[in-house]
Amino acid sequence: MEKDTIVLYAAPGMGHIISMVELGKLILNRYPEKFSITILYTCGSVVDTPSIPAYIHRISQAHPSISFHQFPRVQNENKSLIGCSGAAIMFDFIRRNDPHVRLALQEISKSSAIRAFIIDLFCSSALPMAKELGIPTYYFYTSGAAALVTFLYFPYIGEQSTKSFKDLTETVFEFPGFKSPIKAPHMPEPMLDRDDPSYWDMLYFCSHLPKSNGIIANTFEELEPPAVLKAIAGGLCVPDAPTPPFFCIGPLIDEEKQSGDAAEAEVCLSWLDKQPSRSVVFLCFGSMGSFSGAQLKEMADGLEKSGQRFLWVVKKPPLDEKTKQVHGVHDFDLEGLLPEGFLERTKDRGLVVKSWAPQVAVLKKESVGGFVTHCGWNSVLEAVIAGVSMVAWPLYAEQHMNRSVLVKETELAIAVEQREEDGFVFGDELERRVRELMESEKGRELRERSRKMGEMALAAWGESGSSTRNLVNFVNSIT
Repeated sequence: MEKDTIVLYAAPGMGHIISMVELGKLILNRYPEKFSITILYTCGSVVDTPSIPAYIHRISQAHPSISFHQFPRVQNENKSLIGCSGAAIMFDFIRRNDPHVRLALQEISKSSAIRAFIIDLFCSSALPMAKELGIPTYYFYTSGAAALVTFLYFPYIGEQSTKSFKDLTETVFEFPGFKSPIKAPHMPEPMLDRDDPSYWDMLYFCSHLPKSNGIIANTFEELEPPAVLKAIAGGLCVPDAPTPPFFCIGPLIDEEKQSGDAAEAEVCLSWLDKQPSRSVVFLCFGSMGSFSGAQLKEMADGLEKSGQRFLWVVKKPPLDEKTKQVHGVHDFDLEGLLPEGFLERTKDRGLVVKSWAPQVAVLKKESVGGFVTHCGWNSVLEAVIAGVSMVAWPLYAEQHMNRSVLVKETELAIAVEQREEDGFVFGDELERRVRELMESEKGRELRERSRKMGEMALAAWGESGSSTRNLVNFVNSIT
């Protein structure tokens, strides 16, 4: 007898595919005999990289119950979107895969019963099709519950104004369950400009969240402010419709994540092994976060004056400074970007590496005592699991929401003050925050809380843990 199948649909890009694979592994881990997993993914998007096929091959070999279904290539151009944002182009690309989604679901249904179809938020156009085919459809939301609140509530605040959020510089939004309001221009980029199609795409995605059979999130209950969980469960985020069941099944991280070279990884890890316990500040801003030359010089200045030990991952500056993002691993002149003599003067207490470090392994090292992060959710979870406290420096996406919760609600991070118009941080501000984290009484309390949260993260996956219970509830809902 064929096993029942759960079909997962990943948005384009390595990060989205990895998230779905981790969810698939989690389900199979607990229910090896019950289900097989099929992961649908697109072909031909601008964010496809050569590492995707190698990764998929590795997972297929290691996990025979996970199979992959790649769609035929879709042309990645729509003339009407010339001059629009990268997000608008990406969302349009995903929509043009809709016929392939329908065909795949019909094809899979011939040989096995699809118990659930789990989609990425950006793949919302697949929801009506799956419903039409009678397949229960769930979202996998890969960030925290607080960011989910802002997404569920977005259609409601979108109706309150006809102006673009980017222009509402004096406006703050109050969200259900939040202690502190969020500034309108701090909402995720695709929501900021009503003249860009991505705004209307986001409105479509967010207004479809409540139409699903449930929302699965990569977080765990103990990490989230109780008021936020209550706001979701109590239906406060969707004023005019029932909110579907919400399952926190995290923390899920990719333990094997490798995008760099083993020799480079060894350099970082063996350097950390020589440093005293909890003495090193690790600075890393995700797979894409990058800074202008002027910002890098300020950071170097702040680190040097702080007197702290540091491991700093520096990426090539972005072509467009406004984006704060760069794709891929590049070679560049590191010394030329930093203040003259900086590397020489700090060589006894600092290590600067280009483009990449093995972040999961770094955070678990005994010598790491703090983490300066962009508050991307994967990085947050990796720090939480390792019990490392954070200095929050958000750059893009939903990172400002994550910062707000980490600083004001759960008190696992200290925020850097950023210049209003462009997010710039001065060297003396970085110096102050790094010292506060590593030397002050407040920093000590923060580190203690982070250590305890790390223990709770592990407990969430225990036999009677909250995430184990939520996974069981999800599976019961589909069988």
